[in-house]
Amino acid sequence: MTSQNVTNPALGPVGLDALATGADASEAVAAMVAADAFPEYRQLSVVSASGGAAAHSGSNTLGTHTSVTGDGAVVAGNLLATESVAHAMMAGYTGSRAETFEQRLLDGYAVALEAGGEEGPVRSVGLVVVEDVPWAVTDLRVDDADDPFGELRRLWRLWAPQKAAYRVRGIDPRQAPSYGVPGDL
Repeated sequence: MTSQNVTNPALGPVGLDALATGADASEAVAAMVAADAFPEYRQLSVVSASGGAAAHSGSNTLGTHTSVTGDGAVVAGNLLATESVAHAMMAGYTGSRAETFEQRLLDGYAVALEAGGEEGPVRSVGLVVVEDVPWAVTDLRVDDADDPFGELRRLWRLWAPQKAAYRVRGIDPRQAPSYGVPGDL
């Protein structure tokens, strides 16, 4: 679930509550739109646990904006060079044969950049993935860089081999691999 553009962080819990009570993705988006005094400024997207996808892009969303839904995926973008950027991202994601979800997302982003990216220079990028535990299993962010996507790929290459071990440490530290640091037993 995302809220972007002129965001209202209070809408996330509204959408999550709707999903928790049995709403599908479209109903969750509708609940968020109904709960907001200014939905025309919001860009919202939801992918439900069953893979349903829905999005809302208000009429006052900044710049060229669009949302594309696919099977278990939503691409929502604003300040895009063209609307085709979002479609390119979806094609890059769905066409990826990468083994990890994160890598498929990165593949989609690479195609979107090739299709024109944003209206202005990109300075920041993030990658947050939630799976079947109550925390983000991947949470990488680049806040200011000349090549934020290149830096994000570098961070992913560092994080990928550690992801499973950190997950195990959260679930059952007795089963976790050694930390390999001074003082580790």
